[in-house]
Amino acid sequence: MFKALLLTKSDDGATIATLTTVSEDDLPEGDVTVAVSHSTLNYKDGLALTGKAPVVRSWPMVPGIDFAGTVIESTHKDFPPGSQVILNGWGLGETRWGGYAEKARVKGDWLVPLPAAFTAEQAMAIGTAGYTAMLCVLRLEDLGVAPGSGPVLVTGASGGVGSVAVALLARLGYEVVALTGRPEEADYLKGLGASEIMNREEYLGDAKPLAKERWAGVVDTVGAKVLANALSACRYGAVVAACGLAGGMALPTTVAPFILRNVTLAGVDSVYAPQALRRRAWDRLARDLDPAALKSMTQVIGLGDVIEAANRILEGKVRGRLVVQIGG
Repeated sequence: MFKALLLTKSDDGATIATLTTVSEDDLPEGDVTVAVSHSTLNYKDGLALTGKAPVVRSWPMVPGIDFAGTVIESTHKDFPPGSQVILNGWGLGETRWGGYAEKARVKGDWLVPLPAAFTAEQAMAIGTAGYTAMLCVLRLEDLGVAPGSGPVLVTGASGGVGSVAVALLARLGYEVVALTGRPEEADYLKGLGASEIMNREEYLGDAKPLAKERWAGVVDTVGAKVLANALSACRYGAVVAACGLAGGMALPTTVAPFILRNVTLAGVDSVYAPQALRRRAWDRLARDLDPAALKSMTQVIGLGDVIEAANRILEGKVRGRLVVQIGG
């Protein structure tokens, strides 16, 4: 038996989260069993834990969309017992038991080796949010946005993805503008490297088909009207890496930015990204993310604190990254 946070459904369909013990016999099939030391609390985890969106597709469910830990049993050639590993996505916490438990059983093909530059706690301080931010930066780079191209806007900048994106872009030499609904976090964001802070209120109104050209690139975690306004203010040839929907799934825009300014809207998926791209992202994180910046944006909580913290993250009251100490 081992400790886990388990989600079940009540008779009326409400989500019930319980800190309990479960048997190893209950773990799903897989060729690698991991002793989980750390996980994280992401926005998607908050939705799953509260039931405010249909994230969970199989019941009962151990939530947690990522984890880091040590392999304790394995038949996979690349990950023998003792291997330090990370897992992001692949349906964890949705269709597959996730990281909020002391043990996890998964397919070895989903795992990534823990980079030597990071401890397990640091890797989860990065977590899916930081890994997604790196995927966004890679998308901008691959599509031609360079530090000299012009300012890059990061929306939802004080959240997990946004914080890491600001820190990464600033360290790589980009001029970073941070859009946030929490202007009181201005000092925090400037400490991560933002050169300017914008109030989210400026981008909550209906977007014009085209606004004054400003952005050479955008990392968007919000969607909806914020994304529409960012698109309308893009420069000719700009690239927008879109990875989130904190503001909603709708996109009330026109084709004008795309056909008149040659703007590219590039989607970024972290859940099913191929293995080569995952390893590339983690290699770059090990090289390009300042450990001091990572520490400044991280708070560690226990598994028993996750349920309360889930409500705070959905209310936009969590700054940066929340690491969940599981075991070890």
